[in-house]
Amino acid sequence: MPLALLALAIGAFGIGTTEFVIMGLLPQISADYGVTIPHAGLLVTGYALGVVLGAPLMTALGTRINRKTMLMLLMGLFVVGNLLSAAAPSFPLMLAGRIVTSLAHGAFFGIGSVVAAELVAPEKKAGAIATMFTGLTVANIVGVPLGTFVGQVVGWRATFAGVAVLGAVGLLGIARLVPALPRPEGAHLRRELGAFRNPQVLLAMAMTVLGFGGVFAAVTYIAPMMTDVAGYSEGAVTWLLVLLGIGMFLGNLIGGRFADRRLMPMLYASLGGLAVVLALFTLTAHSKALAAVTLLLVGALGFATVPPLQKRVLDQAHGAPTLASAVNIGAFNLGNALAAWLGGMVISAGLGYTAPNWVGALLAASALLLALWSAALERRAPATTPAGAPTTTPAAATTPTAPARVPAPSHH
Repeated sequence: MPLALLALAIGAFGIGTTEFVIMGLLPQISADYGVTIPHAGLLVTGYALGVVLGAPLMTALGTRINRKTMLMLLMGLFVVGNLLSAAAPSFPLMLAGRIVTSLAHGAFFGIGSVVAAELVAPEKKAGAIATMFTGLTVANIVGVPLGTFVGQVVGWRATFAGVAVLGAVGLLGIARLVPALPRPEGAHLRRELGAFRNPQVLLAMAMTVLGFGGVFAAVTYIAPMMTDVAGYSEGAVTWLLVLLGIGMFLGNLIGGRFADRRLMPMLYASLGGLAVVLALFTLTAHSKALAAVTLLLVGALGFATVPPLQKRVLDQAHGAPTLASAVNIGAFNLGNALAAWLGGMVISAGLGYTAPNWVGALLAASALLLALWSAALERRAPATTPAGAPTTTPAAATTPTAPARVPAPSHH
C-alpha cells in the first residue's frame, strides 16, 4: 500500500478522535461553562449538523479543483476548528469551533475514499479504502480514550489542542505523500446529483440516519450514565470508551466482511440486534459488569451497520458515487444530531440517564423496517436495473471516479 494512505489514515484518526471524544468530556465541559449536560450535548448535535451541511457543500466545491488541494484545505479547516474549540472562552464560541471542524468531516471521507482507490491497482481498491478508514476505527480504541484521559487530568482544552496537532501532521502528510491526481474528465456536479433520483439511494440514507442514530442516542450520554447509574468512577470512563472502541472496531470488520456477500441480511441482523440490545441497556446499565458487556455490543452492532449502509448507497448511486458517498457520511451525522437532541430531551424531561437507550432502540427498529421495505421494493422492480436506478451513460461507466462496488468500511 502506498505511504499516501498513511497520511489519509492520520487525517481519519484525527477526525474520528475529535468527533467521539466529546462524549467522555461532556461533564467537564458543562461544569466549565456552567451549563447542564443536555445543553452541553448541543456540541454533539452542532457537530453532526455541520457534517450534514458540510459534506455536500465541500464535496461540490471539490469537483472543481484538484483533489489533493481540496484534501489539504479540508485538513487546514479541521486544524482551525479544533484550535478555536481549545481556546473558546464561552460556550457559543466552543460550539462555533465544533461546527467549523465538522465542515471538513464528510468531504474528507468522501473525497479521500476516491483518492485512496485511485492510488492502487483495481483489485486493491477496497483494501486501500479500508486502510484509510482504519484511522477512524483505531481512533475509537486509542484516540478517544487517550483524549478523554488527557481531558480529565490536564483539562479538556488540551485534548482539542492535541487533536489540532494531529490534523497538522495529517495536512503535512497529504502535502508530501499524496500525488496531485488530475481531476477526472466528466466529473460534473450535475451528474453526481443525478444519483439522488434513485429512491433506493434515499431509502439507504434514511436507514443510515435512523440506524446509526440509535447508537448515538445511547453513547452521547455514556459518561453520566456509567457514573451516575452503573456506579463507575469518573476515571473508569476512559476504559469504558476503550471497550466501546473495541466493539466498534470488531463490528466494522464483521460488517465489511459480509457487505459484499449478504448485504441485506447483514443489515437485518445488525439493526435488529442493535434495537434489542439498546432496549436491554435500560436494565443492564444498573450493573457494572452487564453495562460493560452491553456497551461492547452496542459498539459492535452499531458499526456492523456502517459498511453495508455505505455500500448500499454506492451500489445504487450508479457511476456517480462521490457526492452520494459524502452525503451518506452526512446522514450518519444527521442521525447523531437527531439522537443527541432526542436523548437530551428525555433526560431534561426527568426520565433519567437510561431513557436515551429507549430512544435509540426505537430509531434502530425504524431503520430495520425501512430496510425490509427497501428490499421489498427492490424485489418488485424490473430485473434489468435496480429499483429506481437512473440509466448510466457510457461516459459515466468509464469515469475513474466511479468504483461501482467498493465497500466503504466506515462513516463520518
